[in-house]
Amino acid sequence: MKKSFKPVDLQKVRTGSLKDRKSLVKRDKRGSPCTAPVSFREFIDSLPEILAAKDFREIVQRVIKARQGERVIIWGMGAHVIKVGLSPILIDLMEQGFITCLALNGAGVIHDVEMALMGSTSEDVAAELDSGDFGMSGETAAFINDAVSRGVKAGYGLGESVGRALLESTFPYVQESIIAAACSRNIPVTVHVAMGTDIIHMHPSCDGAAFGEGSHRDFRLLTAVVGSLQGGAYLNVGSAVILPEVFLKALNVARNLGHAVNNFTTVTMDFIRHYRPLTNVAQRPVMKGGKGFVLVGHHEIMVPLLAAALKQG
Repeated sequence: MKKSFKPVDLQKVRTGSLKDRKSLVKRDKRGSPCTAPVSFREFIDSLPEILAAKDFREIVQRVIKARQGERVIIWGMGAHVIKVGLSPILIDLMEQGFITCLALNGAGVIHDVEMALMGSTSEDVAAELDSGDFGMSGETAAFINDAVSRGVKAGYGLGESVGRALLESTFPYVQESIIAAACSRNIPVTVHVAMGTDIIHMHPSCDGAAFGEGSHRDFRLLTAVVGSLQGGAYLNVGSAVILPEVFLKALNVARNLGHAVNNFTTVTMDFIRHYRPLTNVAQRPVMKGGKGFVLVGHHEIMVPLLAAALKQG
């Protein structure tokens, strides 16, 4: 049966006083203009205590507290962080004690090595894909695949294998390599690959067994570090799938083995909100304690901003 409807009578709605209503935004949380010349601390202090700006301040304080307490601070990073020129800033953060473990995907190794070797990286994929020449640079594959084969045979994981090879190399820009910098400072570097995703897997010099063994060793090493994450921080910067998945499994194994990892800080930073970093980094891991955060923005702006704020204290 068809029903007929009449507009509601708004004269009968219930109202209340604005004075009695709970308001989420208050004037004492507003931002403030800076006066020239502007110091960085003044800029940070000028931010409103609302949403992402409030989260940013809290992230800074939590990571500083983790460093002061000599807790683990893990950076899980996608390759784009290296491609946009942030290696010097990351190496400085290592020096300052704000990176105590570095986890990378396979592409991160490629761009780090190419920058150390040539001072340039990131080929034009579209221009070379039609001809089949994409990813076929011989020097990149020869160095990394040889380093992995030799290093894994010697008992190292992927990260340490490449790090040791870089430190032994005469590459002109090796001092700008984050892998070499971490290795020289005894900071664990783990590399987590999905076979077939990286250009070096297309070369005949690639030893799949060595990559599998080395990456599995690195997973076990990362799990050991995650087992000490209580009171520390895990930052997922620019990895949409691989590192969030690896981190979640490492956390699960650490808890399975009896480690108390129930109160720590997680941060995911990327251009957009991705499902896996949101759930596997910012939400699920801290359900038993701690706090997760999401910061959205370009790495070439957000990482230097975070680094500078951490150094300000």
